[in-house]
Amino acid sequence: MGRRYTPKFKFQLVMELLKGDKSRWQLAKAYGVHPNTIGTWMQSFLEKGPEVFAKDGTVAEYERRIGELEQLIGKKEVEIALLKNFMGQTK
Repeated sequence: MGRRYTPKFKFQLVMELLKGDKSRWQLAKAYGVHPNTIGTWMQSFLEKGPEVFAKDGTVAEYERRIGELEQLIGKKEVEIALLKNFMGQTK
């Protein structure tokens, strides 16, 4: 079983690699990580990157929908109160 690295550490190395100041091999030597490992992290990052943005869009869509439903509930509460008042059943 090899060393375990935190997601934050992996992300930092991938970001350094993307900056282009150092090669994968230079980063591997500097951080004591095999160059193939950094390559694997980079590939995962590139493949899963769109998922990160998709989730943000999904959350925004859910938040928008929740807002709409909250407005609908508010309108229904007003209608119920008016109907109760109309029928003489106020609390």
